Amino acid sequence: MTTTTLRQASAPAAPAAPEKPAHRDGNVLRWLGAYTASMLGDNVYYIALSWAAVQAGTPSQAGLVMAVSAVPRALLMLGGGVVADRFGPRKVVIGSDAVRCAAVLAVAALLFATGPGLWLLALLAIVFGTVDAVFMPAVGALPARVTSRGQLARVQGMRGLAIRFANVVGAPLGGLCVALGGAAAAFGLAGMLIALSVPLLVSVRMKELPADDGVAERTPWRDLRDGLQYIRRHPVLAPLIAAIALGDLGFVGPLNVGLTLLADQRGWGASGMGWVLAGFGTGAGAAAMLLTVRGRLPRAGRLAGVAILAGSVAIGSLAYVPSLAVAVGVALLIGLLAGLSGALCGALLQTQADPAYLGRVGSVSGIVSLGLAPLSMPVTAAAIGWWGTGPVFVTSAAVCGLGGVLALCVAPLRRAELPK
Repeated sequence: MTTTTLRQASAPAAPAAPEKPAHRDGNVLRWLGAYTASMLGDNVYYIALSWAAVQAGTPSQAGLVMAVSAVPRALLMLGGGVVADRFGPRKVVIGSDAVRCAAVLAVAALLFATGPGLWLLALLAIVFGTVDAVFMPAVGALPARVTSRGQLARVQGMRGLAIRFANVVGAPLGGLCVALGGAAAAFGLAGMLIALSVPLLVSVRMKELPADDGVAERTPWRDLRDGLQYIRRHPVLAPLIAAIALGDLGFVGPLNVGLTLLADQRGWGASGMGWVLAGFGTGAGAAAMLLTVRGRLPRAGRLAGVAILAGSVAIGSLAYVPSLAVAVGVALLIGLLAGLSGALCGALLQTQADPAYLGRVGSVSGIVSLGLAPLSMPVTAAAIGWWGTGPVFVTSAAVCGLGGVLALCVAPLRRAELPK
């Protein structure tokens, strides 16, 4: 053995290269750009759809057009999770965005040529909802493919910032486009923004899972059943999804229809409600920024439970605040706690689930948040009409708080940590 070889053998191993933070990773940033463009397109699309529907029919008909997309999304989302896991989330998201873009641009072209018809808008809403059923589970499964497990909490924070940015910018942008060029121009802009996400997604490098040789022999129904059994038997995922469900059920009603009725009763008006919503958005954005900068928070399961529980107390107190200024402060606190718990729960879903099941896990979680939770809004409105805002807000807060209690009482979830 030569002297050089001996030296190489005795030399200490080189330290592992430090992990690149997600917010400095060009691959993650390209994914984030694609996601932001798609979410902006979604926001502009909903503004265009609502305006076109109001112009083409009665308010009740417009409401029906806006709600019709929720039906295929709720009915098909479990199947969408199977599709995402079978074919890979990247292919599904790229294909979904391409279909959404083509549908919106086709409607924009038809509206430029003819007047808006309710049948056309309803058809577009149904197509959008159907595609969303496969798009949303696939989007939820992507972060684990574009970064390491240790960066997933930071990526969830970045995703939260993208959602807040799209909500703040998308609605005024859609409104401006409608004012300048009508619904057709807004649909055109929405389609172009969604189209922008496709080349960005194509350029993103993603980790591929080992080939599943048995997928051809398995039926989609068996894949769905296996996914549900996997969630049911998992010591963390099952209680985590239940905690998310309770949190969302208690949160959506008061912070949507409940807030509108509260602002009307207190005489705050639309501007006052806007200030309260701005406070909530600021708090949620601050939570997303915290996770983006820190990257990881210790005792994630315990912290998520505490944040849900504390947020529920803040929700219950919102109906009893003495002034608009206090309401804005409480809403900021709710946004901070809800943003923190939401990002932590999302990161735990990503890190606790086997990557091969992420689409199905995301579909179950999505049905809870996007299918079941919105059903509480008409119930909340009716209950406020019967009993008033105070009792209904407190009851909703109690339901939300049960999610935090569950997270703190189930030991595997309470002890769950995010990877370093």
